[in-house]
Amino acid sequence: MDTIFKALADPARRTLLDALRRQDGQTLAELTELLDMSRFGVMKHLGVLENAGMIVTHKKGRFKYHYLNAVPLQQVIDRWIEPMLVKPAARAVLTLKSQLEGTTPMQDATTAPDFMTQTFIRCTHDALWDALTKTDQMAAYHFACNAADGSTDQGGTVRFLRDDGSTMLSQKVTGITPKSKLEMTFEPNFSEAPSPASRMVYLIEPQGETCKLTIEHYDIPEGQDAVREGWARIAASLKSWLETGTPIKLAM
Repeated sequence: MDTIFKALADPARRTLLDALRRQDGQTLAELTELLDMSRFGVMKHLGVLENAGMIVTHKKGRFKYHYLNAVPLQQVIDRWIEPMLVKPAARAVLTLKSQLEGTTPMQDATTAPDFMTQTFIRCTHDALWDALTKTDQMAAYHFACNAADGSTDQGGTVRFLRDDGSTMLSQKVTGITPKSKLEMTFEPNFSEAPSPASRMVYLIEPQGETCKLTIEHYDIPEGQDAVREGWARIAASLKSWLETGTPIKLAM
């Protein structure tokens, strides 16, 4: 928490976070244009934000893309703000309404992700992989549903279900490297209008007593930035569930 508040204390770093909130995946050159300082100065500020876990980076060729990581801020909210909300059901409706609107056609796998977030979870490698691939566990920590079915084998499809049994979200497995990488489509069914599939990736890196989980989402359509909150809630609930046995669920 100390590193998060220290990172937020500087106005230049808040400017960088605001820029990434408006448009994720910016390069150092793009971010340098926002501040009256050298590239080296901007790099130092980005380093502080990265050390605090508030941004993550993705390197493609000569370029390094920077992404806002909402997980640390979500953990601050869950610790101090969320318990004081007096109308959790209303908050749940607003969150779901703003989060999910649809997707765009899939792009080439070599493109940089539209959204990226990371978290570190104190658990075993096997425990994290099981949580990402076993439908009963996926439903246990998902913030917006309590049931899921299907298969995470290559070519299999997982469905996240509403309480009435209808499908809220479908995900087809398009690539799998056991215990390291899981690639899936993202096919929301939140309205009557059809929504094209986008693509997401889970990446796992064991690091001693913890595992680093990276979530990448590709092909997010314009105007759907609220998907960040959904992924932040997934990551925060997954971390809480694996470390304490208690997920962070919204009031349904």
